[in-house]
Amino acid sequence: MAPTDPLSRTFAALADPTRRAMLARLAQGPATVSELAEPFDMSFAAVSKHLRVLEGAGLVTRGRDAQYRPATLAARPLQDASAWLGDYRIFWADSFDALDTLLDGLTEPGLIEPDPAAAAETTSPEAWKPGTHDTEDT
Repeated sequence: MAPTDPLSRTFAALADPTRRAMLARLAQGPATVSELAEPFDMSFAAVSKHLRVLEGAGLVTRGRDAQYRPATLAARPLQDASAWLGDYRIFWADSFDALDTLLDGLTEPGLIEPDPAAAAETTSPEAWKPGTHDTEDT
């Protein structure tokens, strides 16, 4: 079942790399189906199907120029998606700032730092070979 709300239709349309490539081409200016099909190994029917999905999401409009129907990028749905993602960008920036503060606190002077030589002794493959450990004679 196709998504019904505009934002879901936008993200569903953007989920396909072929459609994203078509939008990138349309960002340079209007294009016909044959111009959009050029870089892809697919039929005009398949390209038209991708265009219908992009049209359904409001990302592309189709005009009439004599016998041609050039497709044009409609950027408004991308702006809405970007605004929605922007809310989460703030969340992630705050989360990374909090992580940075935590990591700064862990590296403050006075904290015990591990001794790299001691760590190498216990993690080296040689340390765990049978017969290589010192044993006491009893």
